Amino acid sequence: MLRPKIPTNPTPTVQASPPVVTEPTAVVPSVQASPPAPVAPAPSRPTVQLTPGTALALVGGGTAVVLVVGAVLVSMLLAVAITGASVAVCALVIRSLVNADAKRR
Repeated sequence: MLRPKIPTNPTPTVQASPPVVTEPTAVVPSVQASPPAPVAPAPSRPTVQLTPGTALALVGGGTAVVLVVGAVLVSMLLAVAITGASVAVCALVIRSLVNADAKRR
């Protein structure tokens, strides 16, 4: 029931043709051109210029990210703490009910 089915490869419908043989050709040397003048390479990456406004924007953005991540983590911690407290209260109530029922018998 749970055995995988291995697909079978379909048979080819077209006959493969034999490879074509090419004849080698003679190499004719050409006149050598003078090498081009060296060109100064363009920088691979443009330089980053950090203005005071850009620095202030980066600091503000970083602060916002830290505050948002902190709020999310604190809310998750609070959710775990509330869940743990509610489970503890439920355990106390159940234990109290079981002990009260045992004393009546």
